[in-house]
Amino acid sequence: MSPKAVQYKANSIIYFKGDLNDKIFILKSGRVCLKSNDIETGQELQEMIQTGEFFGVKSALGKYPKEETALVLQDSQVVVFTVPEFEQLASQNTRIIMKMLKVFSNQLRRIHKQVQNLLSAEDQGENPETGLFKIGEHYFNVKKFPQALYAFRRYLTYYPSGAYAEAAARNIEQLEMRIQGHPARSTPASTASPVRSRGEELSEAAKKYYNAVSLFSQQKYNNALNEFRNIVTQGADEEYTAKSVYEIGRCLYYLQNYDECIKHFTAMIQKYPKHQELLDALYYLGKCYEKKGEKKRAGSFYNKIMSMGPTDSPVYIKAKKASRNL
Repeated sequence: MSPKAVQYKANSIIYFKGDLNDKIFILKSGRVCLKSNDIETGQELQEMIQTGEFFGVKSALGKYPKEETALVLQDSQVVVFTVPEFEQLASQNTRIIMKMLKVFSNQLRRIHKQVQNLLSAEDQGENPETGLFKIGEHYFNVKKFPQALYAFRRYLTYYPSGAYAEAAARNIEQLEMRIQGHPARSTPASTASPVRSRGEELSEAAKKYYNAVSLFSQQKYNNALNEFRNIVTQGADEEYTAKSVYEIGRCLYYLQNYDECIKHFTAMIQKYPKHQELLDALYYLGKCYEKKGEKKRAGSFYNKIMSMGPTDSPVYIKAKKASRNL
């Protein structure tokens, strides 16, 4: 059996939001619009499908309900694939795979923008903390694990002592296990009881790291600092060693050891010039100098962050706001 082309009349529906539809579609001609709702505001969103673009892929491959309604705006011809047919096509056509990656990357950027908007809402006196955590929960529940992981990591970055910090740390642990192919619960930690045995599948360094993250979220900065330093001293896991080096700097900042924090982050940048938290480290350096009353030096770090961009990143927004407030 091969994919078939199906004709749809204007104003007809290809599928409704919530349908358990295991088909994947490619628009051959005509106009199709995907209608969904913003997970924060409930406002209706519309996304136009371009000719040659596929839709309905994630829900079909992930075996979860459709997240949007596919509305035909004018007479259209759509090629309909079963999952096996689509997988066969994708395996034989690298262009299809590249299109998939482009679509998923665009969706991640939209999530990033949504997180940015939540953080920017602080300027209007709103509290985006709960909304940011709910973004992670939403994507966790619909099994969009990379997106959920991004949101929970951002939550801990900006709300390390927040009301949901411990739940976010546990969810990150589960998501990293799942993405790496380990079995894990499918329910967010905020709504389920912890399963103690899950940590047995993590490396020793990972378990220590998340224990330290939990201590940090409880504002037990000295205890967290000691745990992160132990991980770095042992150096058994390169990934968690590098993560812990960054977290040591954050602990020092919240302990108000600004001189030591400056020294630590300066050394970190020299050792890890491509560290994934490089811009955040520069931000904390700026904050340290600001706390010390050295506004000119603080401003130089904020300006450096803004010169490196990207302009839609949360740390860029924070640096811009901090620079404006100097």
